[in-house]
Amino acid sequence: MQPAQLAIGTILTYAAAAHATREVVSREIGSDRLWRYDYAALARRVAQAANMFTLAGIGSGDRISSLAWNTHRHLELFYAVPGLGAVLHTANPRLPDDQLIFTLNHAESRILAFEPNLAALVERIAPSLPHIEKYIVLSDEGVGVGEGFGALAYEPLLAVAPVSITWPEIDENSGAFLCYTSGTTGDPKGVLYSHRAVVLHAMGAGLASAFGLTSFDCVMPCSSLYHATAWGLPFVAPLCGAKLVLPGDRMDGPSLQALIRGEAVSFTGGVPTIWTMYLAHLEATGGDTGTLKRIMIGGSAVPRAMAESFKADHDVDVLQLWGMTETCPLGVIATPTPAVADLGEAAMQDILWTRQGRLQFGVEMRILGEDGRPCPHDGATAGALQVRGPWVVQRYFRQPADCTDVDGWFDTGDVATLDAQGFMRITDRTKDVIKSGGEWISSIDLENVAAGCSGVKIAAVVGIPHPKWEERPLLIVEPHDGILPDEKEILSTLSAEFARWQLPDRVLFGAVPLTATGKIDKKQLRERYGSVYAASGNRAR
Repeated sequence: MQPAQLAIGTILTYAAAAHATREVVSREIGSDRLWRYDYAALARRVAQAANMFTLAGIGSGDRISSLAWNTHRHLELFYAVPGLGAVLHTANPRLPDDQLIFTLNHAESRILAFEPNLAALVERIAPSLPHIEKYIVLSDEGVGVGEGFGALAYEPLLAVAPVSITWPEIDENSGAFLCYTSGTTGDPKGVLYSHRAVVLHAMGAGLASAFGLTSFDCVMPCSSLYHATAWGLPFVAPLCGAKLVLPGDRMDGPSLQALIRGEAVSFTGGVPTIWTMYLAHLEATGGDTGTLKRIMIGGSAVPRAMAESFKADHDVDVLQLWGMTETCPLGVIATPTPAVADLGEAAMQDILWTRQGRLQFGVEMRILGEDGRPCPHDGATAGALQVRGPWVVQRYFRQPADCTDVDGWFDTGDVATLDAQGFMRITDRTKDVIKSGGEWISSIDLENVAAGCSGVKIAAVVGIPHPKWEERPLLIVEPHDGILPDEKEILSTLSAEFARWQLPDRVLFGAVPLTATGKIDKKQLRERYGSVYAASGNRAR
């Protein structure tokens, strides 16, 4: 067999040849205008962008950072930068300034490319970025932003760059993307994705047992391009020949609905908070989902009520996905098998909506008990979830030691079960599981049921220190539209599913903070409400 290298550029080369006229559509920042071209035109602009960076002195091993949304220019960087043998660091603009500065300095990028509406952010942090030599604003000429720190406009630079290019030979094990964790337990950690990992991930995610995309699909990534490369969709879509729609920086219900209907989107994906807003918009307007058939939801557990509403009211299938920055990010996805389908529609949906997904090719999993021994795959015995595979991290960027054990197993920090069919269910994060009176309580299970109650926008459960029981669950509810839900109704609904000692001692109403990646910020909740039970009585049993 020929020793061909698995380079990211081969995906776009293939798409430009085999699916040349398939469209790529992008909503421009600050307007409703749509940029529209095809894979062949994308490949030409990617070549120009690569030449632009070469003229700027960028070469193999150099790093370029982006502060950008889900736009066509950001997509062009996804292929141009790794195609040169350089590394694209997709920085998260939603991080606090100190963490954002940390990641940019840790990456030691030479160029920072950013969106026009992030100019104020960049100008604010620029004095703290000694490694950045050049700033490029991803816009047309004459936008009038960034002069304070010498930013150049992307389009004029692109216009003078040659279209023809001879791409360098790429070692498939060399770095392509630098993605950082959200830093909820300390400084963000960098994960360097290799070309090999990204290409294999795209091939694995494109299988029918995973994303199941074809050239007849229209894909809209609502997971951010800066977060684990938008779950690999910028590579899976062209690999499968699917139309690609990029929603820009607007993920509100009306904006998503306009693109879904206007561009005939059939497949999309994002964190639960996006789809909570989208469902609320549909309910308020009586709108429908048009051609949309499947929504892939990850980042945190999917409330069952959400999945049921999409299926019953809109005939849209919700696919739960579990992964992390360290897994590139696909770990498992909840797609059916013949054995599960044979159980009947109701039983099948129950499995798909209560599991994070089933084993996928490329990711091995095991569950370890407290004694360090493997747990049985019985769907009930929970333990520490560990993974390994060709797109799983081995060592964090610029760290001296591996973050895996001697056999390559990476501890995810999740507590989970596996069943005989290969379905995995997260019962909690190791740091979020609640131990009360010597018994374990799953915060995720409580959240999923509470989220299905009327008027609940977001439900968060955290363990709070208790003078008698060690910890007790506290439920924080963010209401829809500021209208307080009925506390008694919420507790009654929970009582039907859980033993009395598992129920939260208190229900509080207010805004639920989210991390920079759209997950519930439980660290902040624990800090905010850490003394709630300090003078509590003995309620629990």
